[in-house]
Amino acid sequence: MAAVERPRLWQLGMGGGVNSLQFYGRFGAGKRRCGVVEDSAMETATSLRGPGNSRRLLWLHDRVRSSFAWRVAAAALANPLELPTDAAGAALCRIIRDSSGSDRFNSTAVVRLKTLKLAICSALITLTWAVFGQTLGHEFINYDDPLYVTENIHVRAGLNWHGVIWAFTHVHSQNWHPLTTISHMLDCQLFGLKAGGHHFVNVLWHSAAAVLLFLALAQMSPSRTGIWSSAFAAALFAIHPLRVESVAWIAERKDVLSGFFFMLTLLAYFRWTQKQTLGRYVTMSIVLALGLMSKPMLVTLPIILLLLDYWPLNRFQPSATAKLIVEKLPLFALSLGSCVATLWAQNFALGSTEFLPLKWRIANAIVSYFDYIRQMFWPVDLIPFYIHPEDRLELWRLIVAAIVLIGITAIAFVRRRKNPYLLVGWLWYLAMLIPVIGIIQVGLQGRADRYTYLPQIGLLIALVWLICDLTKSRRLQAALLSGAAAIVVATLSILSWKQITHWRNTETVWSHTIAVEPDSDVAQLGLATSLVMRGQIDDAIEHYQRALRFRDGNVAAHYGLGMALEQKHKTDEAIFHLQKALSIQPDYIAASNDLGVMFASKGEIANAIAAWRHTLSFDADDPIAANGLAWVLATAADADLRDGREALALAQRAIRSGGETPFTLRTLAAAQAENNQFAEAVATAERGENLAKQEGNVAMAESLRHCADLFRRGERVHTTQVSH
Repeated sequence: MAAVERPRLWQLGMGGGVNSLQFYGRFGAGKRRCGVVEDSAMETATSLRGPGNSRRLLWLHDRVRSSFAWRVAAAALANPLELPTDAAGAALCRIIRDSSGSDRFNSTAVVRLKTLKLAICSALITLTWAVFGQTLGHEFINYDDPLYVTENIHVRAGLNWHGVIWAFTHVHSQNWHPLTTISHMLDCQLFGLKAGGHHFVNVLWHSAAAVLLFLALAQMSPSRTGIWSSAFAAALFAIHPLRVESVAWIAERKDVLSGFFFMLTLLAYFRWTQKQTLGRYVTMSIVLALGLMSKPMLVTLPIILLLLDYWPLNRFQPSATAKLIVEKLPLFALSLGSCVATLWAQNFALGSTEFLPLKWRIANAIVSYFDYIRQMFWPVDLIPFYIHPEDRLELWRLIVAAIVLIGITAIAFVRRRKNPYLLVGWLWYLAMLIPVIGIIQVGLQGRADRYTYLPQIGLLIALVWLICDLTKSRRLQAALLSGAAAIVVATLSILSWKQITHWRNTETVWSHTIAVEPDSDVAQLGLATSLVMRGQIDDAIEHYQRALRFRDGNVAAHYGLGMALEQKHKTDEAIFHLQKALSIQPDYIAASNDLGVMFASKGEIANAIAAWRHTLSFDADDPIAANGLAWVLATAADADLRDGREALALAQRAIRSGGETPFTLRTLAAAQAENNQFAEAVATAERGENLAKQEGNVAMAESLRHCADLFRRGERVHTTQVSH
């Protein structure tokens, strides 16, 4: 082998690791199974991986080429190692290739490493399903599940091209996340409205995310210690009680789906750093785009990649800083596009806290950063909605939170060279929470457990790697950490299991919330809605009113109270509350649709038309509004209100969007008759009559038979009964 320049130990960057390699290269024949040697070799080789270090690595190999430790490191790094095409790099690549291909022990080591990773992945999947598997017997709840699934006509229709186009071109629940919407459509296609199937898919995505997190961390930290640290961090991520809200709540599909693509992006990025080809970069960009279309919280992911460049990838050199930023500009562009789409979609989701003073929002953000950390270590009294403190935040809480945050930041910065994972993990946590920390207030909550799904990973990385550093003794690690890790995982699993039981159904989730936070307007609203479903209207009205006493800006409470009052035949009061709901959230389609029905029932046809047109201004394909408006325009007794041509177009649109039902077919038949298409009207009415009979709807079948008789006589349906 040609002689190469010998660098000094300080140039190698890891003198301790080099010394260990040299020692065991000379004297380690009887200590071949010592994990310390393997870790030292791996850490040294990993730290030198990358451009400019091929000479140093070749020199290191020349000094310790007979050692067992180097062979393990070489075999493990054979795939990810990337070196420049200089003489030293080429020589080292040949050595690694020949060593890993011919050395029987190296082959065994690689097999053992793969087997270990496979076993850890299997354990993570088993653990996740053992904790979250009970959700397969849970129900939908009345908090956002109706908006996302059970009452969303487009989603309930299953997966079809019309639905896919709708997902990409419409705002869904004040968000633009078309991939999440499509995943709900696929669930309905496969399982209908059987909640267990939807829960199954949530757990499936979450378990996959946990496995990918382990694989990503293990790839970036390939030593034996790094693999076990990655496994422990992934296990904590998988079963922490703060994950319950994201996994056990069907409406939070966006968390687990975006989490899957987040982890996949980390793996794709690591693969690209090892071989920087256009294909790998495009793959990484596509995966990030899919994640952003699942949940826009991934907008900070390019920043996370920069942090990983600093540690553990060791790409962050002073001369390469600008290059690292420039190479991520396309990813930042994707994030910027997602930000624009999100702000547009959430234009009407800001609610009554939109005008909170900035100082209140900043104060709540500081305390929320602290509270998320507190809940990480003490995960009790977790509920789906935490009331925003507004101006009621105690000063001492703000001071304590600020001191803790400043202290952790200072420690992480001071220890950035000795313990770089502290800075990386802490900045990961801070950066990923920025979109949801409340500086730009979206929604009415003060904070939410689901917001920690990805940010908490940074804290877990910092904590786990710090513990490993503090217990460097192999004997101490084996004796202490394995037992402590088992206790921690078991404890968190039990707490998560108990927390999941609160999400069994609507009544259990809101009863638990009221027990923890009695003044929660959201919990009072949820319980009231549950009482309506059981027919306890008077009790429901009381809880709706209680919710509005806590917060008059609760849109859903106004809507629910209005619908309950309508059942008590208090139509004027009901209209008042629906109008109040629309004044707060103009795109509340359910409110405008039912407002149209209430106006029509009073004979105020012009107001009914205005209400349905209001719905169509936000969703031109809404089948309920289209059908109601088409019926009015085709059948109104007042000729000035009728418009047969528009009625026909709207009736056809309602069927395209919502499918054929006895109601939509009756409307279409009436519109066809209004346009003198009597033969078509008779055929449509007869088809609707047959469908009504199949559904057992005798009254509708009789109505359609009567309509068909009118059309055969060349007569139209002109009536004052416009609400049907």
